[in-house]
Amino acid sequence: MTGPGASVTKPSWQAASVAVASPDPVVVSVNVGRPRTTEWQGREVRSGIWKEPVDGPIEVAGVNLAGDDQADRRVHGGPDKAVYAYSVEDYAWWAESLGRAVAPATFGENLTTAGIDLTASFIGDRWRVGTAVLEISQPRTPCYKLGMRMGDEGFPGRFEAAGRPGAYLRIVEEGVITKGDAIHVDEAAQPAITVGSLVAR
Repeated sequence: MTGPGASVTKPSWQAASVAVASPDPVVVSVNVGRPRTTEWQGREVRSGIWKEPVDGPIEVAGVNLAGDDQADRRVHGGPDKAVYAYSVEDYAWWAESLGRAVAPATFGENLTTAGIDLTASFIGDRWRVGTAVLEISQPRTPCYKLGMRMGDEGFPGRFEAAGRPGAYLRIVEEGVITKGDAIHVDEAAQPAITVGSLVAR
């Protein structure tokens, strides 16, 4: 369940843009959503990629955030893909590339961050955020549902080629995360590989 007082808020690109200048790692937005069915290219597709920012504390436990779920656990979710993070810095790059604003949660991430270069982060980095501890596990490899979300079947290929995959994290210690929480990073023991090094270009 979401924490007391949690409420859905509309994405604010303006607010996220301001956060880009923040020197300290922080959670700009916490985003959750239940799977829904939509029509895409003549067939019905069920997906949990549509998420909405929420205010208030959100429990992070098991393989999910409270109020969030995936439609197909064979390829989405699970222990190593419990939480997906994407940064406002990378969204700013996409806004420039696409020529339009791209709001937090557009790519289906659970945590929109500022102040962390996710592509340069190490596999095994641990984040202490709120009362939870998360660990970076792998980059995202986009499937066709990202194209469905963007209304462009070619977008997954463009996303992968951009080399800005965001990062999946596993839940090491369950806890509660709230929009505005600081992210304290404990880097993985070296030598370690970066998220970006695992992305095929």
